[in-house]
Amino acid sequence: MKKIAIIGSGGAGKSTLARQLGEILHLPVYHLDAYFWKPGWQPISKKELQKLQQEIIQQEAWIIDGNYGSTMELRLQAADTVIFLDYSTLRCLYGIVKRRIQYQGKTRPDMGVECREKLDLEFFLWVARFKKRKAPAIKDKLRNTNDITIYHLKTPKHTKKLLNQLKA
Repeated sequence: MKKIAIIGSGGAGKSTLARQLGEILHLPVYHLDAYFWKPGWQPISKKELQKLQQEIIQQEAWIIDGNYGSTMELRLQAADTVIFLDYSTLRCLYGIVKRRIQYQGKTRPDMGVECREKLDLEFFLWVARFKKRKAPAIKDKLRNTNDITIYHLKTPKHTKKLLNQLKA
């Protein structure tokens, strides 16, 4: 496990897991949201995101968390391990509401500079629809990968078990 891509719905805990894995495995962690969102929630272009990821995946080791379906293939082709947090919709909605409360008026450490935590209807609906609209395509992509270890984790308990195994 030297090149790890973490994917899943908003609110599943991708960034938290990335930090935890980074500490356990002593690997650098890259949060795509921190690169994609510029101050005031201004996105970078798809081309910029691709270039940035090309630079990251050239490195010897990394953990990258984030979905960004338009550039997911780059990460999947370069990764030796993929962790798909495929939690229930309710669990993910809970996660986004919890972090909205936790980081009210603040910018999360895994987010772009001056992107204060917010929860709007568009993002809420994206998370609510993720299992039906996004997860099937992710599962298809994962089925079509070769020579890669895939952890398809369906509950936080499964994730905790994986972390405990790696600590041991």
